[in-house]
Amino acid sequence: MNSETSGKSTKRIITTIIICLLVLTAGHGGMKILKSMKKPPAEVEYKEHSLKVETLCARMEDVPVVIRAFGEIKTVDCVEISPEISGKTIAVHPRLEQGGIIHKGELLFAVDSTDYAAALEEARAEAERLKISISRLEKQFEIDGKRMEIMKRNRELARAEYERARRLFETNKAMSSSAVDLKEQAFNASADLAEKTALTVELYPIKIVEQKYIFKAALARLKLAQTRLERCEIRAPFTGRIKRVSIEQGQYVAAGKSVVTLANDEVLEINVPLAGREARKWLRFNGKNSNSTSGWFSGLVPVRCNIRWTEEPDGPGRQGTLHRVVEFDPQTRTLTVAVRLTAKEMSGGDSTGLPLVDGMFCSVEIPGQTMRNVVRLPRWAVSFQNTTYIVRENRLKTVPVQTARVEGETTFVSSGLNPGDVVIVTRLVDPLENTIVEIKNK
Repeated sequence: MNSETSGKSTKRIITTIIICLLVLTAGHGGMKILKSMKKPPAEVEYKEHSLKVETLCARMEDVPVVIRAFGEIKTVDCVEISPEISGKTIAVHPRLEQGGIIHKGELLFAVDSTDYAAALEEARAEAERLKISISRLEKQFEIDGKRMEIMKRNRELARAEYERARRLFETNKAMSSSAVDLKEQAFNASADLAEKTALTVELYPIKIVEQKYIFKAALARLKLAQTRLERCEIRAPFTGRIKRVSIEQGQYVAAGKSVVTLANDEVLEINVPLAGREARKWLRFNGKNSNSTSGWFSGLVPVRCNIRWTEEPDGPGRQGTLHRVVEFDPQTRTLTVAVRLTAKEMSGGDSTGLPLVDGMFCSVEIPGQTMRNVVRLPRWAVSFQNTTYIVRENRLKTVPVQTARVEGETTFVSSGLNPGDVVIVTRLVDPLENTIVEIKNK
């Protein structure tokens, strides 16, 4: 039993092995058949794609710099007018209103002058009285001077009479004692009167000087009263425009309170802030210190500047003159310069367009120094890493450059490019180095 079972198991194993070998042999044969039926893939030739770009040829040139900035126009002369005396307003100029034009010397407004006129008459009368008093003292001084000479003579005569009477009394008793006493009394009276007259005459110069000083003070009060009376009428110091007014006829005004603002539109000025670095690099200075005792900015070249109202960018430009450096702000590191315009320059000499006036916000173009040997490129042709792409042997190359200045959509390169270099001006985003390029704008 055991032998039969063992024989059957051996046959089953052999049969399984034979079947597996047959399957493997059939599979191998099938693979060979399939392999013989497979066709090899067609070979494709590799071709490098070119990058189509537009270029320009680098050319060195000298380019004048134009500094562009903005500022608001202001009047140079703007005066706050206030009365110097207090009182009731009795007259007002018919055109004393905002925007009105007042000519130089015209009456702006007048304050009631009744009290000031009376004070002037009183001061004038006092001055005349003191003048007469001085004349009287001078005349009295002259008269008393002559009387003093007479008094001196009378004193000498009384002295001689007394001496003669005394001698007669002492020698031969020719005169009585009472007569001698009378002579002495007359002499003493004459001497006392002469002394008093001499003292009075000596005091006259002092009194005259004192009265002259009092008269001088009276003249000062007279002048002050006259000045106050003149200040009752306030007139325009120059031809200008009424910028602000806060006074009406019949209104009481206080001394020192501003009631009218008068602006002179003949000369205007624009304060233009510039970046400190740009001002240092491009503003034109002649190198001559006009004031050797000052360390402030000096020698600024008064170049002609182009000015346009920002609301009329395509309108006619006006011409102004760079005048001075106003201030330097250490916090923002900006340098503020002033550009001035005259009345003729404001209108531009034509009747088209609006004139430039106080309060307009304008763009200003200031001619600066000249950039030497720079290459003009579109702004996008230079990356923020200060590199640009050029074509060399028909392949793209990246070269570092140094930017001198960026103006709008133009970049000026000062170094890194050579004359004749073919610069790629097409906008590219991370191109591969040494890529073959095809120039479209040959």
